[in-house]
Amino acid sequence: MIKHIQSIAWWTITRNEVKRIARIWLQTLLPPIVTIGLYFIIFGQLIGSRIGPMAGYSYIDFIAPGLIMMSVITNAYANVVGSFYSARFQNSIEELLISPVSNLTIVLGYISGGVVRGLLVGCLAMFIASCFTDQSIASLPLTLFTIVLTASFFSLAGLLNGIFANSFDDTAIIPTFILAPLIYLGGIFYTIDLLPSFWQQTSAYNPIFYMVSLLRYSMLGIISIPIGPTCLWLVGSVLLLGWLNVWLLNRGVGIRN
Repeated sequence: MIKHIQSIAWWTITRNEVKRIARIWLQTLLPPIVTIGLYFIIFGQLIGSRIGPMAGYSYIDFIAPGLIMMSVITNAYANVVGSFYSARFQNSIEELLISPVSNLTIVLGYISGGVVRGLLVGCLAMFIASCFTDQSIASLPLTLFTIVLTASFFSLAGLLNGIFANSFDDTAIIPTFILAPLIYLGGIFYTIDLLPSFWQQTSAYNPIFYMVSLLRYSMLGIISIPIGPTCLWLVGSVLLLGWLNVWLLNRGVGIRN
């Protein structure tokens, strides 16, 4: 009976999140399409034609997985941090708190919404990439695995931001000053072999570098990282971040004070 209640609650939260994404598609789906298209035109065709091949592929083929991953990361993060903080700001989160819904179910519901938006934007980005490149996906299962786990990771990161945020301005600080630099220094537009040794060592501590590299391997077959350990690290990171969010909600951080 309890499991049935939790499953219904999870489905309700997820459905509401998906409805919200569809209702405001001009804000959730259209901007990523325009942005990714501009990246392909400017960096892929105009600038890429002058850069030449990279890692054995044309420049536009090389950056395509990174641009797809960038879209997944930013949209999964933005969906959860915006939705959860809005629920706190409007006090609608109290409806969940007084219901027999576990904090784990709340986390899973919001994360599911972030993953759905990440997958939708990822699919749209892949479609746009297909209009500019002729590449095929080397491993579809690994591609889906990477996108889903990455969307889960940054949905959980967005939830963490939403828990600690005290204003709407706080929800923009992390994406602007932390997430954006990590994305642009994550090897989307270059291989780390081109960097000085110091920056190569610094990239080893950037989680987005491994996510981009894993997706690039799944799509192009370019091996620049140990694949098995990276997959295990990604799974472990999602589980650890999920546990942290549930623990914070159990302590009432951000929802009862």
